[in-house]
Amino acid sequence: MNLQTLTQFFLWCTILNGILLSLWSGAFIFVPDLVYRIQTRWLSISRGSFDLIFYGFLGFFKIVFLVFNVAPLLALLIIG
Repeated sequence: MNLQTLTQFFLWCTILNGILLSLWSGAFIFVPDLVYRIQTRWLSISRGSFDLIFYGFLGFFKIVFLVFNVAPLLALLIIG
């Protein structure tokens, strides 16, 4: 596997995961009641707990996105 292939791989991973992060954030910003209603069909959870868990997962995903997608892509672009 050469440097160009790795760069393309991380570029597409970054694009796809960035879109996923944007959609997830947008859903929580613009339609939080709909997301809460859908999730409470499966789980009986209070609104405060739901918001806390959702923010936690969103923050975790953002950190993972930066560490495992953006940082390797930037490193490959710098050395490439």
